[in-house]
Amino acid sequence: MAYNLLKGKKGIIFGALDENSIAWKTALACHAEGAEIVLTNAPIALRMGTINKLAEITGAPVIPADVTSNEDVENLFTKSMEHFGGGVDFILHSIGMSINVRKGKHYTENDYDFTHKGLDISALSLHRVLAIAMKLDAINEWGSVVALSYIAAQRIFPDYNDMADNKAYLESIARNFGYQYGIKKHVRVNTVSQSPTRTTAGSGVKGFDGFISYAEKMSPLGNADADQCANYCVTLFSDLTKMVTMQNLFHDGGFSFTGVSQAVIEQMEK
Repeated sequence: MAYNLLKGKKGIIFGALDENSIAWKTALACHAEGAEIVLTNAPIALRMGTINKLAEITGAPVIPADVTSNEDVENLFTKSMEHFGGGVDFILHSIGMSINVRKGKHYTENDYDFTHKGLDISALSLHRVLAIAMKLDAINEWGSVVALSYIAAQRIFPDYNDMADNKAYLESIARNFGYQYGIKKHVRVNTVSQSPTRTTAGSGVKGFDGFISYAEKMSPLGNADADQCANYCVTLFSDLTKMVTMQNLFHDGGFSFTGVSQAVIEQMEK
């Protein structure tokens, strides 16, 4: 059921790869709530995924952008503003990548060239996006930016590797830019710490099925799925949350504040 929460709003969705991705689900949810959107991803991701199908459904143009390139990000905002005839009201940052994870490196033996690349894509990209948006005055007054995170930024999940460091840095950038952009133009910046979700990116983490099973047993409400995360992002893009900024918001069925659940205790006693 749609509520027209985003009627008249315009936004950019980073990171939609295929039907399993949270960015894909969020694009659909934003469209259903009345928003106009632009879709973007790295050129290689556009070749690997099926984003053109999403573009057809939502009537959105697809503008390639490598988020490690200032030139690409500037081009993205310039073309988006031309398309919309002005600035944007919301941005979803759903970007993350670790070569160390893909290569099966142990955290204590990470390749630092891989680490730098992953940090640039997964975290510094948010700084770059917001800095260039500010320079171009690309986000409208009372706009909203949401970046997707994970609780490994605060707690140890051994096989999440350097992605945990990337998410911790991502959350710090969101807080810092939330302050700077809030003062300048009342733009709010938040991160959403989502339950482990079966996406193409998440499935590459060693032991990911174990993450999901454990979180399901630990969470009073169970794991939040991608569609539910998309709906939560919609509320953060809407005017109903105009005074929420610089927050890391847990969307995880209660996992983040549960010490231990009865289901886990029973599992351990078997």
